[in-house]
Amino acid sequence: MKVGFVGLGSVGAKLAGSVLRNGFDLAVHDLDADAVAGFVARGAQDGGSPAGLMDMCDVVITCLPSPAACSAVVEAMLPSVRAGKIWLEMSTTDADEVQRLAKAVQAAGGMAVDCPVSGGCHRAATGNISIFAGCDRATFEAVLPILTTLGRRVLHTGPIGSASTLKVMTNYLATANLLSVCEAMVTMKAAGMDMATTYEAIKISSGTSFVHETESQVILNGSRNIGFSMGLVKKDIGLFQQIAEDHDVPLEISPMMVKIFEEGIARYGFDAQSDDIIKRLEEPTGLSITAPGFPPEMIDDEPEEPGYEVTPPR
Repeated sequence: MKVGFVGLGSVGAKLAGSVLRNGFDLAVHDLDADAVAGFVARGAQDGGSPAGLMDMCDVVITCLPSPAACSAVVEAMLPSVRAGKIWLEMSTTDADEVQRLAKAVQAAGGMAVDCPVSGGCHRAATGNISIFAGCDRATFEAVLPILTTLGRRVLHTGPIGSASTLKVMTNYLATANLLSVCEAMVTMKAAGMDMATTYEAIKISSGTSFVHETESQVILNGSRNIGFSMGLVKKDIGLFQQIAEDHDVPLEISPMMVKIFEEGIARYGFDAQSDDIIKRLEEPTGLSITAPGFPPEMIDDEPEEPGYEVTPPR
């Protein structure tokens, strides 16, 4: 199976690395020529263009920063889609847009899968990330071997669009966790608590979370290097807020989160690390939420394991 990959950003480069590391014949494309050259030096092929990738590959994966970017790439690939070709969308995107593009791919004779990932850049790098897959069951079974190479836990979520809907929900929850952890740590610092002890108290208690056990470490290091920007957070939680509005759900916490990240972007920039949002509390209090002994970036210390399908209880 020859695999094409479009989008070699923070997450995409690590996912493409898993494809290459596991022995697949890989071709890549990105607007960043240096990123492409880096993969070519490791044994991948330069795909040249989205259409060129679709021509030469059995499966083309997209992992892009916005629905608009995804739309442009897929529409460029459409003339090269034919029977047997598969498009895997691994971006965090709008469910309606992925459904529209999937219909166009299917109308040309191809197959489409809505399959965003969750778990952070560090797990994307090791192949231990989780993957949601929205598509019909026959298509899911056809692409399961590549999905279990890219990730550890793979969940078939239902029809196309269902995976993207669930993914923005998980990013909303992760962001809520991040903001509450920031408030907790700044408040504990103000109360005179040791930050390393605070970290452990949260970790071993009912207050812990995946976000705390990973992102709090790079916050305390001071690097705040999460590999994910404030702008992307705002995009993702904005998509979740839109789903709620479309279904007349009167959310209260979500609009506050959107406002907080709008203010964060205004102060620190669209491309600022998402964990720099803690500066909104550090600056007015004059406190520095750091402690020695924490790593500058998230590291997945679990061994890479074969992926498998997760099945919900029935």
